[in-house]
Amino acid sequence: MTHESPLFEMRRLEALSNTIFGVAMTMLAYDLPRASQFTTVPRWGDLLPAYEARLTALMLSFIIAGLFWFSHHRRLTIAPHGTRSVVFLNLLFLMSIVVMPATNSLYGSYSSSSVVAAVYGLHLAITATLNTTLWLIAFQGRFRPEFLAAATSTIIFVSGAATALDSPETAKYIWFLAFGSPAVMNLARRREQRRQQ
Repeated sequence: MTHESPLFEMRRLEALSNTIFGVAMTMLAYDLPRASQFTTVPRWGDLLPAYEARLTALMLSFIIAGLFWFSHHRRLTIAPHGTRSVVFLNLLFLMSIVVMPATNSLYGSYSSSSVVAAVYGLHLAITATLNTTLWLIAFQGRFRPEFLAAATSTIIFVSGAATALDSPETAKYIWFLAFGSPAVMNLARRREQRRQQ
């Protein structure tokens, strides 16, 4: 009689997450203005106001989602099995990715609103916090370079959400700093290698 393992094979979750990230990242472009929005042939002066804020939101969200996708797949490689609670946390993380097109649409349309920018920032902060928690679980509480990169992005997104309450324009520049979190990981790795030599 064989006993079923209490651990879940994360490759099943990986297949689901690829679909979720693919659809969510594609849906980010759904809110861009279409030709039907213009009553006449648009000129340069018509295109910039129509696209500027939404394209900025799209680029920001797409790159952030890409960083989360990369982090998620690295984590699943490092921790190929998980308990039910880890699977549940991963599903919450994926749900936050599913919601990204909605908050991106809101932010792209009303980026100058402090309330909207704070909601968008809070969403990014929650997603980053879930990602960081999952890394901490994967490394069983040890502070590894990948965890430091995830923690850095969480601090940046929380700071950006707080800044958005007073200055929504400044917040987006803070969020762009999260793209440097892989550099934090690389620096931590080099330090670790030097210590081991």
